[in-house]
Amino acid sequence: MELNLKIWRQKDKSSKGKFEMYHVEANEHMSFLEMLDVLNEKLVSEKKEPVAFEHDCREGICGTCGMVINGRPHGLLQATTTCQLHMRFFKNGETIVIEPYRAKAFKVIKDLMVDRSPLDRIIQAGGFISVNTGQAQDANALPVDKDTSSKAFDAAACIGCGACVAACPNGAVMLFTSAKISHLGLLPQGEVETDRRVMRMVSQMDKEGFGSCSNIGACEVECPKEIKLTNIARMNRYYYKSVFATDY
Repeated sequence: MELNLKIWRQKDKSSKGKFEMYHVEANEHMSFLEMLDVLNEKLVSEKKEPVAFEHDCREGICGTCGMVINGRPHGLLQATTTCQLHMRFFKNGETIVIEPYRAKAFKVIKDLMVDRSPLDRIIQAGGFISVNTGQAQDANALPVDKDTSSKAFDAAACIGCGACVAACPNGAVMLFTSAKISHLGLLPQGEVETDRRVMRMVSQMDKEGFGSCSNIGACEVECPKEIKLTNIARMNRYYYKSVFATDY
């Protein structure tokens, strides 16, 4: 199949970027990233600079492959990462617009690559539990009801790709932060530090320059792991409760 690609090219975060047009021949069974590999092989053979984009597992696990395809993070399919998107969902002769995630907190490193380290710093602020070695109870000895464990597991499915930020017109990271807070706060091992965790992670979220949530819901629609907005409501409840706590 013949495809026209309108790709954002930007040398670094201090340079002014622009769209450039490319033509590529792809197989309908290729993944989207494999199609970009073909393009880069062509560019290298022509002594041109290849398009920089991130990837790692190519199995929908790591979350690094995120980019905006025809105006949607990860492309047109729901519950699908860019690496899992295949060319059979595009038409022969179609023009595909590819650009990096657009958000104040995500600085463009090069071309389609953005700096997602703000997400790492939110995790570092409180996305963990403190356990003294040798004193923790056996996990199997802590009873957790099925409904609660299912909610925690669903929240833990977040891969931190940043699609929620790119989808939000405010550039908010509430879905990501709330998922990390929920999956720890719902379980006995993490419940103890909930007040401290939510205050620290929300504070870091604001410090990184992310926008505020206005309940538009685009984050849930574009999330490749279908993280639910109910996590944001839960995070807000935790936050308001923690405001009255004195030890955080």
